[in-house]
Amino acid sequence: MDRVQYYDVNQVEGHSMTIILDNGELETVSRNNTKGAGIRALCGGSWGYTSADGDADLQAGIQNASELAASMNRRTPKERIELKTVSERSRRKKIGSMPVIKINPDDISAEEKAQMLRDIEKCAREEGIKSTRVSYSEAILLTRYFNSEGDEKEYRTVRSGFSISAVAAEGSCYQAGRESRFNIAGYEIFERNDPFSLAREAAKTALELLNAKTPKGGALPVVLDPELAGVFTHEAVGHASEADLVLQGDSVMAGKLGEQIAIPELTVIDDPTLHEYGFYPFDAEGVSPEKTVLIKDGVLNAFMHSRETAGIFGGESGSAGDAGRAGNAEYVGRAGNAGYVGNVGHARAQGYAMPVVRMSNTYIGKGGASFEEILEDIKDGIYLIGSRGGQVNTGEGVFQFNAEKGYLIKNGEITDLVRDVSLSGQTLDILKQIKMVGNDVKLHAGHCGKAGQTVPVTDGAPHISISKATVGGA
Repeated sequence: MDRVQYYDVNQVEGHSMTIILDNGELETVSRNNTKGAGIRALCGGSWGYTSADGDADLQAGIQNASELAASMNRRTPKERIELKTVSERSRRKKIGSMPVIKINPDDISAEEKAQMLRDIEKCAREEGIKSTRVSYSEAILLTRYFNSEGDEKEYRTVRSGFSISAVAAEGSCYQAGRESRFNIAGYEIFERNDPFSLAREAAKTALELLNAKTPKGGALPVVLDPELAGVFTHEAVGHASEADLVLQGDSVMAGKLGEQIAIPELTVIDDPTLHEYGFYPFDAEGVSPEKTVLIKDGVLNAFMHSRETAGIFGGESGSAGDAGRAGNAEYVGRAGNAGYVGNVGHARAQGYAMPVVRMSNTYIGKGGASFEEILEDIKDGIYLIGSRGGQVNTGEGVFQFNAEKGYLIKNGEITDLVRDVSLSGQTLDILKQIKMVGNDVKLHAGHCGKAGQTVPVTDGAPHISISKATVGGA
């Protein structure tokens, strides 16, 4: 059999619960147990992967993955993959501080959790609200990892959260308000956040939007709130900074490392060590992660990497020659500056699936402007708040996001409420059009999909202003 140069094993064991209340009626109480392992083996330029549920025979799994990798390498040989070497210091690094869980969700009965949702739903059902939906979820997982290089480690996480949506209707017009809170936390998630106030806020938003105007579309100055600015950061900047997409030719950021792509006041960070929803103490390759500054003072500074992509790019301490052998010398940055490459530690997987390069907690860093100063700078523009989804093409660098709501800005003052409004443009153009960065960073938790997998993430930002962007409306 062809020689396998590396293998690793991810084991996941735990359980989760989801409770959903639809219009005050219990719709779902689901409990799921998870136990299994995902095993990779590398031979030449080919990965073999196998997974097994339950009590897996790990040695048999390693053998199967190795045989698969060797077979693939014989049949369709590819350029040899050289994984980025993990330093001995990183290998021996102990897991840092873990989030403190105050209330184990397992200590709270399903009946008590369902009653909490009923009490929350009552606060959302204000006069004029036609339908409500309240949900709660929790997941308690133990993750174990080991590889052929002698690394072996494990950690346990508890994640929980809730969401509330309220729909108001008037004739054929329907408008919705939604609030959610998720984090690395136990049942104390309800103590950290006031779910009853959030339910009333969701209802208030839905009712107010019924009478809101639809703005005239066009190019104009825009202020984004921390939630929508965070969505832009994650979707348009973060995904385009994932090294696997860059290598696939599916990123507008390719070839721009070391270039000034935004104002000096803009810094974008991905930090898996923050005790937020996207936290992890080591990634799906056993690497202890560090904060990665993607954009530093407006300069595209780094990409997010797995060990494979870092090996192709030249690694954190590589050289232009290393990257050149991989046919990617331009990625190392100007003058062969390998410092622009970025950090490993960004390989993530849903459960024990095949790891891919992913974000964690991604946000725009604190700027120097107050919200009032940002508004005062706008004579005739729009303030967009919240997110209702959208779409991004990282390869072409274009995006379109729907805001939950907005307000017209006249001479630095917030005026009329508007609805059904969207923001669209080209990522690199918008980065250059950012004018002011606020000092009020806020983070929002959610889930990110890629390669058929979903993982918990956080994104965020302060308020930011854009000198000119395309706003869709009437």
